[in-house]
Amino acid sequence: MLPECQLFGTLGCHLCEVAESMLMEFVERGLLVELVDIADDESWFEAYSLRIPVLRRVDTGAELGWPFSADEVVAFLR
Repeated sequence: MLPECQLFGTLGCHLCEVAESMLMEFVERGLLVELVDIADDESWFEAYSLRIPVLRRVDTGAELGWPFSADEVVAFLR
């Protein structure tokens, strides 16, 4: 079973849109990805504003920062 993840980003972020599009292949195979807008929380903004998009595993808290490839996502999810 694939772990649940969060994708930290914000509206108008082109790289976030690219990452979201790439992750759709995984979502179609059962990956749950919550899109988290860093503008909704000051602590998220402080932590991620210079690093978005960031993919985070909910179960372990491990993070994969951009840029990442599909192969890197596969390894991250193992």
